[in-house]
Amino acid sequence: MPLRETLARVDADLAAGRVPVARQRLRGLISSFPHDLTLRRRLAEVYRLYGDAAEAGRWMYLEEDRSADETAAFEARYGSPGWRMKALAWQGPEAKAATAFAQRQLVAVRTACAEELGHPVDWDDPASYRGDLEGEYEAPSGPWTVGGVLAGFGCLVTALVFLAIWVNGLVALFD
Repeated sequence: MPLRETLARVDADLAAGRVPVARQRLRGLISSFPHDLTLRRRLAEVYRLYGDAAEAGRWMYLEEDRSADETAAFEARYGSPGWRMKALAWQGPEAKAATAFAQRQLVAVRTACAEELGHPVDWDDPASYRGDLEGEYEAPSGPWTVGGVLAGFGCLVTALVFLAIWVNGLVALFD
């Protein structure tokens, strides 16, 4: 799907209140267009709707007008340079960055990771910084939502109904 069409769908999803769908579309676009800072900014805006400062800081990390609080939350959540490299999801050399500030940020993260590990690291080779990914990242845990609880309950009920039908069929087979 073309970029413009996907962005139009993101706008429609946000207008309809389908924030998780918009977020997922933007994440997909960033994986396809990792150098597009505008997409990263849009994803940060979506995370602000969730109230997730660390993720907003993650996606605004390459922007000069980023929030200091969001940046600090991002750096706290992704405590090491290796985790930050993984979280930024950059591909290719830093020279592909659209701004000089973004380029400096990327170089700083990669350099810090290389210094910490004691060998060169590369954005395109996660194995080069994998040694820094040992146990320092704690997955974000958000509060339970009504929709999440209802979805979990619905899955449980569906599984129980399926199991009951299966047991009933098994009993009927031997009667």
